[in-house]
Formats: sequence, structure tokens, C-alpha cells
Amino acid sequence: MPYASAVIVAAGRSSRMGNVDKTFAPLLGAPLIAHTVERFEAHPGIGEIALVLAAESVARGRELAALRGWRKVARVCAGGERRQDSVYRGLLALAPCELALVHDGARPCVDADTLDRGIRAAAQHGAAVAGTPVKDTIKRVSPELLVEETPERAHLWAAQTPQVFRYQLLLEAHRRCRGDVTDDAAMVEALGYPVRMFEGAYENIKVTTAGDLVVAEAFLGGGRTAVRPYLDGGG
Repeated sequence: MPYASAVIVAAGRSSRMGNVDKTFAPLLGAPLIAHTVERFEAHPGIGEIALVLAAESVARGRELAALRGWRKVARVCAGGERRQDSVYRGLLALAPCELALVHDGARPCVDADTLDRGIRAAAQHGAAVAGTPVKDTIKRVSPELLVEETPERAHLWAAQTPQVFRYQLLLEAHRRCRGDVTDDAAMVEALGYPVRMFEGAYENIKVTTAGDLVVAEAFLGGGRTAVRPYLDGGG
């Protein structure tokens, strides 16, 4: 595999967790962020990690890195006002590399196979995004909540992270982007560069509420039976 590095972003405000910093929420006896970082620490294709946290959590993050002996975490730095600002700071904290993975710190259940697929896809195509086909019918609605369109579900995927890019391509996209975006792929798309979707995993959930912590704990603990309704579309 080509040499790849990762930016793990966990600098949000956790507003849907009651303003409690979910980054350090306990999950199977360890902070949530530890599960995420250690998936990347264990992957042989990843050489360096930049961990981006809220400014008030940087010291705590550095203490955690030392306590758990993270070898690949080269920098723990403060994020910016927007998610894209935080990612950019993480990119600058990395040594130049061939591929850069961007991953949400609140997705602790990412597995090695997903990382493998992302690295391979980006090595071939230059830009690749994890995702899963949507299970529900999607409606586009007006501000008045009137249904305006029902897109064909067969062509809809829910984007996840990791999102993987050639490092220089992603750096250029961040430097040229002027508007607000919800993910890094949108920046690269705005440059006119094709982005490849690769298979993520339904278990690769993003923890945004207290209930998501219960689901993530079941996934990490191997309790698939308890979360079967979630996998089947009930979550």
C-alpha cells in the first residue's frame, strides 16, 4: 500500500450530546476517541496521525496519547471555527505524504477492511469516500415541508468517513475553497475532480447522541444481535 497518513477530527461542540464533549465519553472502559485512534494506530498502511481537538481539550488529548502510548500520533492540535478549518490544520500538521485519510473522531467502529478499501480506491482514483447505499426512501422538501422530489434510491449513498485523497489534491482543495462545506469530498468535487465512492459499513456509525453510544458499545463489544434492528434500517 502507498504511504498514507490520517487526520482524525474531533473538534466539534457536541451540541446534540448536551454540550458534553463526546470525544472523551466513556466507551467500554476507554474514551471514545481512544477507540477511533487505535484503529488507525493498528493499521500497517498508516504512518502518521494528526489528532485535531477542541482547543480546551488539546492538553487532555496529549495526556491521553502519552498514557496509551500512541506511536503514530505526531501532533495533537486545536481545531478551527468550522470542520473544514480543523481538517486544514490537521493536514498542515502532517508531514507531506502520498495519501491523506480524513476521519471523524466520533466514528470509533471503523474497521481495517474499510481502511484498506479506502486506501486502495484513493491510490487508484485520487479521491475516494466511504459510503453505504441508503435504505430509506428519501424526500426533498421545501422550507414549508412540502415534498418536492423523491430521488431514485438506487442512486443514493450515505457518505461516511474515512475520505481518502492524494495529499496535495486535498491541500489544494482546502486552499481554494471559499464556501462552507459539510465534507472534504465536496471541496474536491468543486475543483471538477472525480470522487470515487467505496463501500463503507453500516456499523461505522457517527456518535452524535447518547443513544449512539449504546449502539457503538454493542458494535465494539461484538453484540450484533442487540443492534440488529439498527443494521436493518431501524436506526
